[in-house]
Amino acid sequence: MNAQKKVAFYTLGCKLNFSETSTIARNFQNEGFERVSFEEKADIYVINTCSVTDNADKRFKTIVKSALKHNNEAFIIAIGCYAQLKPEELADVNGVDLVLGATEKFNVTSYINDLTKNNVSEIHSCEIEDADFYVGSYSIGDRTRAFLKVQDGCDYKCTYCTIPLARGISRSDTLENVLKNAKEISEKGIKEIVLTGVNIGDYGKGEFGNKKHEHTFLDLVKALDKVDGIHRIRISSIEPNLLKNETINFVAKSNSFVPHFHIPLQSGSNVLLKNMKRRYLQETYTNRVSQIKKVMPNACIGVDVIIGFPGETDELFLETYNYLNQLDISYLHVFTYSERPNTEAIEMDGIVPQNVRVKRSKMLRGLSAKKRRAFYESQLGNELTVLFEGENKDGFIHGFTENYVKVKAPWNPELINTLHTIKLTKIDEDGIVRFDWIQTPAFI
Repeated sequence: MNAQKKVAFYTLGCKLNFSETSTIARNFQNEGFERVSFEEKADIYVINTCSVTDNADKRFKTIVKSALKHNNEAFIIAIGCYAQLKPEELADVNGVDLVLGATEKFNVTSYINDLTKNNVSEIHSCEIEDADFYVGSYSIGDRTRAFLKVQDGCDYKCTYCTIPLARGISRSDTLENVLKNAKEISEKGIKEIVLTGVNIGDYGKGEFGNKKHEHTFLDLVKALDKVDGIHRIRISSIEPNLLKNETINFVAKSNSFVPHFHIPLQSGSNVLLKNMKRRYLQETYTNRVSQIKKVMPNACIGVDVIIGFPGETDELFLETYNYLNQLDISYLHVFTYSERPNTEAIEMDGIVPQNVRVKRSKMLRGLSAKKRRAFYESQLGNELTVLFEGENKDGFIHGFTENYVKVKAPWNPELINTLHTIKLTKIDEDGIVRFDWIQTPAFI
């Protein structure tokens, strides 16, 4: 293979996908490929797919067309969750040459013999039962923060979810390897690590290829907090039943972990939570939020919620809306229920019409904007630390405080990937916070 061949990547979906794309990209670079932007002409385009919603499925075709516009002779490779669940569907998309499943994606370069486009797409996709081993990943170079994968797969059987079918059983990286990766990230000058996985609160299961927990999520948090050189560690989405009060209390006093939690709720109705086969009820969720706010009053709490699940009547939707309205949370990620093949929910009665789903989604997105605004207003006057990111947006540089308040300042490239203590002063018309410098950097 010509060492000068160019490869580009596009990632759909979650932080976990980003961490895996970054690792796969480094494998290409180690074998002599040059990584370029997806907007540039490349010899190979790798698309890491998602299949959480219908929308992610549909976007795939658009992305393939975009790649072929840059180079109509490019070799197109599909990997990721959609590639595992529906390899034939992806293979049928015009221009796709190779489809790799859950385990094969980590050895993508070994499936490339030459870059001649295939008349018929080649598929290599394992049975999901074979996805029982762990491959570590982390992202660097793409952002000012790194996504560190600590866990993969899921043993939960939520009735709407295809992720266990796409990623297999719950399994974890060894604590030793997580710490090694964290040190590598810190040595590259990255200031913030985001822990990611499918079900990170289940960390420790399958750590050494067996079902029992060698370590717990709290063990992981305590060990990472001792790693030198890490300024911030952020916990990504974690199930409320697995976010123990002991972990919350430790984060409140830790050296590196920031006061920001993202906790899936999915529904504020116990009736729907049971039908979804979630492993908690509303009362557990309330307890977690209360405990966080008790020990970290300025903590940011994000919430995942699904609207339009089968059987969600007007009354049950309003139960969710009213519950979230009174809850001390900071923002919502609103997902519209999508019928997914091979799930229990697709067979359930009480289908919610699409126009009703759209209306409910709009209501909750409005509530999210209200919640975020109220949270930002509660932080005005506080002295916090901001980490600036690397993009110039209309003459401004943006960053996030430890508790996930988005701030902006006039563009200055010297601020990229730097930490500064600031005082929040006002919210701009675009909903982003302005600030005063506590100590103005010398280069401003």
